[in-house]
Amino acid sequence: MVIRINSILNRYIFREILPPFVINLVFLTFVFLMTKILDITNLIVNYRISIFAVLLMLIYSIPYFLIFVIPMSVMLAVLLTLLRMSSDNEIIALKAGGISIYALLPPVFLFCLLGYLFTAFLTIYGVPWGNLSLKDLTYKIAASNLNIGLKERNFNDDFKDVMLFVNKIDLKNKTLIDVFIEDQRNEKMVSTVIAPKGQLFSEPENFTIHLKLYDGIINQVNLEKKSFNSIHFDTYDVGLDLKKMVSAVKNSSKDEKEMQLSELRRYLKNAPRKDANYYSALIEFHKKFSIPFACFALGFIAVPLGIHYKTARRSFGLGLGLIFFLFYYLLLSAGYVFGEAGVYPPVIGMWLPNIVMGCLGLYFFKRAVNEGPVQLTFFSNSLQRLRKRFVKLDELHSSSEPNNVHHS
Repeated sequence: MVIRINSILNRYIFREILPPFVINLVFLTFVFLMTKILDITNLIVNYRISIFAVLLMLIYSIPYFLIFVIPMSVMLAVLLTLLRMSSDNEIIALKAGGISIYALLPPVFLFCLLGYLFTAFLTIYGVPWGNLSLKDLTYKIAASNLNIGLKERNFNDDFKDVMLFVNKIDLKNKTLIDVFIEDQRNEKMVSTVIAPKGQLFSEPENFTIHLKLYDGIINQVNLEKKSFNSIHFDTYDVGLDLKKMVSAVKNSSKDEKEMQLSELRRYLKNAPRKDANYYSALIEFHKKFSIPFACFALGFIAVPLGIHYKTARRSFGLGLGLIFFLFYYLLLSAGYVFGEAGVYPPVIGMWLPNIVMGCLGLYFFKRAVNEGPVQLTFFSNSLQRLRKRFVKLDELHSSSEPNNVHHS
């Protein structure tokens, strides 16, 4: 009879977790995508990029967002579900019926396992695919609309033996203002072209760009004869070859975020020395497993928090979950920085956040089982002590400064 009750309870809790998970997943994905809204608006309005191309860019970016959104959504879904059950006195009713808190764990762990598998699939396959596809799409868009690839007040050397500098780009009129070109395609002569205005015309199928300049000057230096010549022109056409850019993209080696799991293993095995690139690849390797495991660490810590706060509102649960995820993300970021610098092994930096959150979850869960209060004052007290320390340091710094007040 107990097994039957537990099976019914497991299905009930699992079904209750699903709706908030889907809502949080959609909402948080939308929030992450909103960070790209300015770039998207700029591409559509100023560069006339098609909506289909922009949608493809968003689709290729989604796997990277989801590897963080899924663990966060798992934690919030478990937390909000148990908060709702606690506020409706369902947890008390289960305890009165002889069912312990341990009976709540199987459906939670099953849900965390599904989140882990989905996130692991994205970290191992989805993110490298998305990064490579986004890189290829970005190049194709830049080749068809060179204004995207050009930046104001930057030297552009993507063209073969040609250096291009543009002071300002007028997107409305599609003109370049204050153009400087250094042309070294002729081995015997170096030419520099200066023009106040220019226009670009692209031929994406031939990987060629035509630049028409107006009312400028050409300065030519003959390297053999060591002579100098200056020519003024009304209009001047310059052909720019994109093949260097094409070959650079096609032949460029993948970075660690674009490598599959087997490629990362091969790179780490054959790395000649342990430099910054080696540590970055090692971090990426461990991150493919540590971030999915956050579904278990964050999902487990949500159980005692949801059981304890019986009278809390959903907004409180949402804020509490975001605070713990922020704490996890800060630990992960610190592990990434120190691991990449070689301060300690990357395996520690990538797995320490899960260990810390797991230990906190065990501590809170033990107190919840023993009917003890789940103390969260540690975080607030630590912040208060840190604030007081900064205040004291500021007072000492102020008192050590000489009195610079002048009396009239």
